[in-house]
Amino acid sequence: MTLPTGLEHVATADELTSLIAETEHVMVCCGRMGPMCVPVYGVMEDLRDSGDYAHVEFRDMLFDSPESHVIRDLPECSSFRGLPFTVYFKNGSVVAATSSIQSAEQIKAQLDQHFSG
Repeated sequence: MTLPTGLEHVATADELTSLIAETEHVMVCCGRMGPMCVPVYGVMEDLRDSGDYAHVEFRDMLFDSPESHVIRDLPECSSFRGLPFTVYFKNGSVVAATSSIQSAEQIKAQLDQHFSG
């Protein structure tokens, strides 16, 4: 089961594990098609399409899938109460995680801080 976004999807925990092990910079937005999540997917699509973040893999994951436990159970997400859960992975490790709606400026700040150079 996947979300109807323009992003590439992560459907399973194994797929996410492989992706973050094989890719230096990964941003995963784990959510639903709701008012707090859809704007984040849109920003991710715009940033991907801009080419300014060609070194980042932008992915979505369905929050209600049993497979998304791999995101929901991260220690960095343990206090989150709002969707989406957005996690930034660098070299296989979590370097940042946010919850709830994020603006383009907030997302770019995370990308620039953790994925530059």
